[in-house]
Amino acid sequence: MHMLYDSDSFVVVHMQPDADLSGEEKSAAQPTVPQLPRHGFEIVDKRSGKEVYLDGSWAEMFQMQILEWQRNTPTQEEVEDTLDGYVGLAQNPVLVH
Repeated sequence: MHMLYDSDSFVVVHMQPDADLSGEEKSAAQPTVPQLPRHGFEIVDKRSGKEVYLDGSWAEMFQMQILEWQRNTPTQEEVEDTLDGYVGLAQNPVLVH
């Protein structure tokens, strides 16, 4: 998990597939379970208290937006306007466990 953005209105977190955290090297004798590494982005709208998780093609489109932001540094207002466009997808209330 990697926080990409945090403001008064939004938080954006990049959720990355777990790496092998054991630190052990796998031998050829150890069978591996095939896993589909997936990543996604969680966007939390602090104003409404809702979040949306983008994965699949939505995550790919958002990743392209991030790469564009890296090439042409946007203003905070431009970033917030883009994130505000995703607010309509946010249906899940943020819950603290």
